[in-house]
Amino acid sequence: MNKKLAAALSGGAVLVVALSGCSSSGSKDSGPDPKLVAWAKTVCEAVPAQDAKIRSANASIAAIATDSNLPPKDAQKTYAQAFQDMADGYKALADAISHAGAPPGVKGGAQRQQDAAKNLAGLSSAYVDLKKKVDGLDTKDQGKFAQGLHDVADQTKEIGKQNNSGTEALKRLEQGDVQEAIAKQPSCKVKASSSAPATSG
Repeated sequence: MNKKLAAALSGGAVLVVALSGCSSSGSKDSGPDPKLVAWAKTVCEAVPAQDAKIRSANASIAAIATDSNLPPKDAQKTYAQAFQDMADGYKALADAISHAGAPPGVKGGAQRQQDAAKNLAGLSSAYVDLKKKVDGLDTKDQGKFAQGLHDVADQTKEIGKQNNSGTEALKRLEQGDVQEAIAKQPSCKVKASSSAPATSG
């Protein structure tokens, strides 16, 4: 049962990669607007720490998926902490994008920025709900606990759909000059490089 939950959550950290982008192509000689570069810096500064937090949460879940002897209470504690970390990570990213405001000089940038922040905030709320569900599981009855984890795993499938929507929203935000500005940020470059195997880029 743990393996099912871990598999359902395995793509969680990939969303952050969308913020990092892939390589910038066809860049202009003059480069992006300095104001846009400053905007990108504000957003990218939040990426490394939150990306690490989300990836660590996924790793914790993957680790206990292979431990069939882990007591339900310990498993509950690990899942709850992982979901809380994911919720915190996505909320921090949503806040960073929201506080950065619309990317300067980008047509439709405000709507794209709002959509991305809304999707990330929605993911955060979804993981808060998962934590509450895990906190309420019966750890004294192995059968009931296993069934509860089954229900949690089913719920993560819905979060997977939100994750896909969030990825698309971030990709829309990152189009054109925004991608070029983000590509100039060391923090985003590092994450894009280290995350390369996890995404098609």
